[in-house]
Amino acid sequence: MTEFPSLDLPDNPRLTHNIAHFARALRAAGLPVGPGRVIEAVRAVAAAGFTSRADFFHALRATLVTRPEHLTVFAQIFRLYWRDPRYMEHMMAMLLPAIRGVQEERPAQAAEKRAAEALLDGVDRAPPETGTQEAGEETVLEIDASATMSREERLRRLDFEQMSTAEIAEAKRMLARLTLPVRPLPSRRGINDPHGQRFDARATIRAALRRGGEMRRLHRKASREHWPNLVVLCDISGSMSQYSRMVLHFLHAVSNQKGAGWAKVHAFTFGTRLTNITRHLATRDVDAALAAAGQQAQDWEGGTRIGACLHDFNRDWSRRVMGGGAVVLLITDGLDREEAGQLGHEMERLHLSARRLIWLNPLLRWEGFAPRAQGIRAMLPHVDALRAGHSIATLEALAEALSRREDGGERARLMAAMGG
Repeated sequence: MTEFPSLDLPDNPRLTHNIAHFARALRAAGLPVGPGRVIEAVRAVAAAGFTSRADFFHALRATLVTRPEHLTVFAQIFRLYWRDPRYMEHMMAMLLPAIRGVQEERPAQAAEKRAAEALLDGVDRAPPETGTQEAGEETVLEIDASATMSREERLRRLDFEQMSTAEIAEAKRMLARLTLPVRPLPSRRGINDPHGQRFDARATIRAALRRGGEMRRLHRKASREHWPNLVVLCDISGSMSQYSRMVLHFLHAVSNQKGAGWAKVHAFTFGTRLTNITRHLATRDVDAALAAAGQQAQDWEGGTRIGACLHDFNRDWSRRVMGGGAVVLLITDGLDREEAGQLGHEMERLHLSARRLIWLNPLLRWEGFAPRAQGIRAMLPHVDALRAGHSIATLEALAEALSRREDGGERARLMAAMGG
């Protein structure tokens, strides 16, 4: 539930100007807010008045937000902007980690850093000078490079949820360069090969029959290889929204990469219902592809019904896309509010249909994570590997895990914690 801060307005408030400045901050954070919507917001606030903080929040949200994925950023900017007229000092203090490092004593909330940077757009954030300097004297700064990481290395390990707007843009460019290669699978069918390791009895007998039963040589064959499908089931509920968007950027690059080895990449999103977005990933422009996928999937940042959505997939799509030893990537936090019995049954069906089922769970970013939720306990026994999926580095490690069938990630540790 959204918490509404107190609205301590100044003695001579210029509410129209404040709403316009608030709208500029939303635009800086990526929300499509034009002048027409600002006018609508002013009229809505004038009609609702200030009798209730909730009315003020919802009046602005109803007029300035048009997409579900922007609700989190709007809520953070609203909280930071309207809680105190002297918000700039608070924003400067909040952005100090941009100088010292990303993490500080308090972990940032979802979209908080992007909201703070939007409010501070154009403000000089240079660190203050710590002492006086006499004329003609040069200040020499010594930096121990051995104790620092490069910007790209830090970004590789940074949690998607804690990235700023600029960092997200850079992370998307890095994800577009990632690959997810796969090895071909041997088939029981063979192909004619004079140097093959297998004896081809049928070809030998057919050749002998054409010569009246005379067998001149033994025909041989080699195993035919085929490439598996990659099937992705991506949770787009409220708790998974930011992670899902970054993973879909990665999958778009995989599906459009030539020579990666996958026969085809099938992608499905689920929250309260299952949506097939495979055809959208074929669009070369990643922004157009994900925009079309977002329009088709109407349950972005909604609830979670993992068991029901897996049931729909097993019933309607499993036989169509799971043939030939498909690999399944399941991206979800496993926090399902429905009955765990159905979820466990559908996970077992999915596991039996796949050559390998890999679960990417962003909750593994927390040290000491334990499978306490019923949904996680129901899903865990039916996966081949459980891995983190909250950063670029974890997605890079996924490619290595695909080449090692014995790599189960965190599955063994969590199964031991469950007593299984």
